[in-house]
Amino acid sequence: MITIYQRIDAFNKLGELFCDISSQKEDSKYNEWTTVFDKKINEAYKYNNWFTRENCLLSFKNWSKELTTENLSKWIDNYNLKDCSNNTIAIIMAGNIPLVGFHDFICANILNYKCLIKMSSDDKILLPVVIDFLDFISPGFKKDIEFTDKPLKNFDGVIATGNNSSFKYFEYYFKKYPKLLRKNRHSIAVLDGNESKENLIDLGNDIFNYFGMGCRNVSKIFVPKNYSFDLLFESFFEFKEIIKHNRYVNNYDYNKAVYLMSQQKFIENGFLILKKDNKLGSPIACLFYETYHSIKEIEKYIKINSNSLQCIVSNSNLSNSISFGSSQKPKINDYADNIDTLNFLLKI
Repeated sequence: MITIYQRIDAFNKLGELFCDISSQKEDSKYNEWTTVFDKKINEAYKYNNWFTRENCLLSFKNWSKELTTENLSKWIDNYNLKDCSNNTIAIIMAGNIPLVGFHDFICANILNYKCLIKMSSDDKILLPVVIDFLDFISPGFKKDIEFTDKPLKNFDGVIATGNNSSFKYFEYYFKKYPKLLRKNRHSIAVLDGNESKENLIDLGNDIFNYFGMGCRNVSKIFVPKNYSFDLLFESFFEFKEIIKHNRYVNNYDYNKAVYLMSQQKFIENGFLILKKDNKLGSPIACLFYETYHSIKEIEKYIKINSNSLQCIVSNSNLSNSISFGSSQKPKINDYADNIDTLNFLLKI
């Protein structure tokens, strides 16, 4: 049986590989595997062209910083771990950004669960080759990992990520099982008008990385009343090349046409539509905003909408807020929907 320390070592080496790939290192000690991954990145893009090379490399880069022996060891030191090799966890993964379900797999694998994985049809290329590499580093690693596209059977608990509609289906279908279910969440940014251009460029990363398709991407901002958007748009000019992506520009053109035909007010800069709207989640190529008078209004809003929020990005002194530019850089101990996945697995 592979020990937890062997698993940590394998994930650490995966982090090294991710670092070499994302930095395009030419003399990697994993040269054979960098070639394999290069082909898989091309394949992932051909299958789903939201998964550009840049976005795949961004995912690898962010994971490389977390997959270290030190980080993983500190993480698990906070738990009374046990061997769960007699249990099978079913994992239903989303597919909105590259390797979006990887954290659930790590949590289950660290506890030695047998994993029954149903990948999203939008993200089915990268995870299998990641697990092939882990099996190369630690032979036998993938012995108890099964991918399936058939109805799930013979499992002891389930982790499922989807949208609000699939959440209701999951609740009914898995009603007899221990379950960790996730639905739509969105991230916001709160500006106070004192942000530097560097702050706003960092905010641009929170908005535009992965084309804004992740639940950790900022989809709405709150600004003080009478806020000037000039510096914001000037800072966002750094991301103008995004409009060259065919599916992004199609979304931009479509949403712009809808707003024009319905005579809704908005401003735009040629690649982003900024619209005042009380909705939380904005469509691709759009960013909603609301104005506020006092920070107490924001605190109240966050409290009321806590079950729909993933990240709060701000320089203001808001509870649980994170800095600009960090929304798509979660730590290994950051859990989706703020539900501790390891604790859930340990209770099955």
